[in-house]
Amino acid sequence: MGAQLRVYKRRIKSVTATKKITRAMEMIAASRIIKAQRRVAASEPYATELTRAVTAVAGGSATSHPLLTEAEQPKRAAVLLITSDRGLAGGYNSNAIKAAEQLNERLTAEGKEIVSFIVGSKGVAYYGFRDRPVKESFTGFTDNPTYADAKTVAASLIEAVQQETAEGGVDELHIVYTEFVSMMTQTPVRDRMLPLTLDGDQATEAAGGKGVLPLYDFEPSAEDVLDALLPRYVESRVYNALLQAAASKHAATRRAMKSATDNAEELIKSLTRLANAARQADITQEISEIVGGASALADANAGSDR
Repeated sequence: MGAQLRVYKRRIKSVTATKKITRAMEMIAASRIIKAQRRVAASEPYATELTRAVTAVAGGSATSHPLLTEAEQPKRAAVLLITSDRGLAGGYNSNAIKAAEQLNERLTAEGKEIVSFIVGSKGVAYYGFRDRPVKESFTGFTDNPTYADAKTVAASLIEAVQQETAEGGVDELHIVYTEFVSMMTQTPVRDRMLPLTLDGDQATEAAGGKGVLPLYDFEPSAEDVLDALLPRYVESRVYNALLQAAASKHAATRRAMKSATDNAEELIKSLTRLANAARQADITQEISEIVGGASALADANAGSDR
């Protein structure tokens, strides 16, 4: 066997092993997408009704709650960026980071200082490599987030919003995550969570598109009700965003691993053709050497006969 043929056989063996790994990762990601979709669907009714309740309470009272009041001259804005803890997901993380960068540029152009909160090791690594300040980071749960994880993240955000700007607080709260649209489509989303917007079509959409909002009597007061509801509202929004991001990450991983598997199959076919060509060349060379040797031997025998 020629040296070139041995090289091709080693590469075929290596690519075949890689193909088995990517195929297994594709199947694992596909199974996780189904679970993630179910969790997203299960969380949506709660988030919708809670948003509807907050909208109704805030819109039906004359309160000026700090989480609803728009600052006259907002100076600082918190941005929560949701990425993943693991890679091998194609452009999932880079697209979310790009969306956050665009949001940061817009807020900076408006004269607002950015306070960054990061979910996921990939986002933390991106900011750390560029020496960018991060107020707080959260890692270790992006593949399978729970409501407790959302509460932990939301607690830091609510604390920043409730704190005075002069003491390090923020006037606005934005979130950047990847929305799961379908198995093939995942879209980076930039939303402002607080102050809550209650005008026009946005209020109707926040209320679930159900038309007229209910009227409430408040006991002891609208401010106390909002104090209890708004943290839950932030938690539900963060939780839904974490679930959407998890489903999107699994879909991106499945797509990336399928592409890797297909590429491995094409590479194996190409290497197999090259190996066959190398084998044929070795056989042809051996036949030529045998024929040449036989011809030389025949010539030598003919010369000795004379």
